[in-house]
Amino acid sequence: MTQKKCPLNREQLETLTEKFPTPFHLYDEAAIRANARALKAAFAWNPGFKEYFAVKAAPNPYLMKLLKSEGFGADCSSVAELLLSESIGLAGEEIIFTSNDTPAYEYQKAVDLGAIINLDDITHIDYLEEHVGLPELVCCRYNPGSLKAGNAIIGHPEEAKYGFTREQLFEGYRILRDKGVKRFGLHTMVASNELDSTYFVETAHLLFDLVVELTAELGIRFEFINIGGGIGIPYKPEQEPVDLVAVGEGIRKLYEEKVEKNGLGPLDVRMECGRMVTGPFGYLISRVLHKKNTYKQYVGLDACMANLMRPGMYGAYHHITVPGKENLPHDFVCDVTGSLCENNDKFAINRALPPVEIDDLVVIHDAGAHGHSMGFNYNGKLRSAELLLRENGEVVEIRRAKTLDDYFATIDFAGLNKFDV
Repeated sequence: MTQKKCPLNREQLETLTEKFPTPFHLYDEAAIRANARALKAAFAWNPGFKEYFAVKAAPNPYLMKLLKSEGFGADCSSVAELLLSESIGLAGEEIIFTSNDTPAYEYQKAVDLGAIINLDDITHIDYLEEHVGLPELVCCRYNPGSLKAGNAIIGHPEEAKYGFTREQLFEGYRILRDKGVKRFGLHTMVASNELDSTYFVETAHLLFDLVVELTAELGIRFEFINIGGGIGIPYKPEQEPVDLVAVGEGIRKLYEEKVEKNGLGPLDVRMECGRMVTGPFGYLISRVLHKKNTYKQYVGLDACMANLMRPGMYGAYHHITVPGKENLPHDFVCDVTGSLCENNDKFAINRALPPVEIDDLVVIHDAGAHGHSMGFNYNGKLRSAELLLRENGEVVEIRRAKTLDDYFATIDFAGLNKFDV
């Protein structure tokens, strides 16, 4: 069982809302740091181990800087994410740029920063060379197709838009070698939010075998493998987190068998986790606005799908607690909804909660990754604030809530430059 507990109690949250109106996202610095250190410890046997935080999960420079201080780099997929990384002092091979359908100016920014370029398709070799030039170090993303199962979020690898086939991978590295590229990495990521620890060991096995084969056939040397991200988190209380120690130890044994015995070391093991780094340590704090009783019971919040779209988009489960009522019987079955003009704007369906009253605070758990970052403005909804609970107990605002002036700022229409409510 995984305990679902907010780091602040009801009284502390109520006090916080006097300064920061709900809804808002709250992150726990101490828990994020402890988790980051646990991930690094699991791979301490590999001197070159590097975790590149997947910026898309929580693109806030305050969180990124926190993780940088723990030795993390950045996994970027767009020019905006590259600029965020640059703003906190990351550069060079502390950044890996993994993108698809990439415009030339984004490749140019990545090259200017000295980032590792992770190519998504064999045709991108010529595109990169023509528009930017080939850097000394290039990585390629492998899609194993039916050789490895995916999961519900990414789908079957052979149906995913990402990566090289096996045949393209060998041809791609041959082309890169012949064009003068001297340094190489190998990457894959074929699952998201996976809780089976063995899955990641098997992924490393796949890449180690490929390194052996590619080295033998093409005479090139690999500096690293990147097993991607995809480590899931226990969204449901009955689920258990991935055993990072078991993952690290399983990959270590394979490293000895596949890499060291073939004289291919040193080979760095790298990852690009996002969800498991910050996800369990972020909370969407909302307040009950309405209760409705028609064909079923509804609890309406001041947050909506614009603040956390995963339940509406994927049918994803997020645990919900009512501060101060955690120990009461959970015998009130309801749908927990937002105010969008969409019937899938629901945080939970047929969820058993304690008795809920108007003005109660509600905590939606595991919202620290792919929560605020996936927000949108449909119905003119405004993006909420992000707050950070520091290790000393202080709470600081790391992103203010958007205003109606922000929302209308890009419209060139007289009379909408100011809006008072």
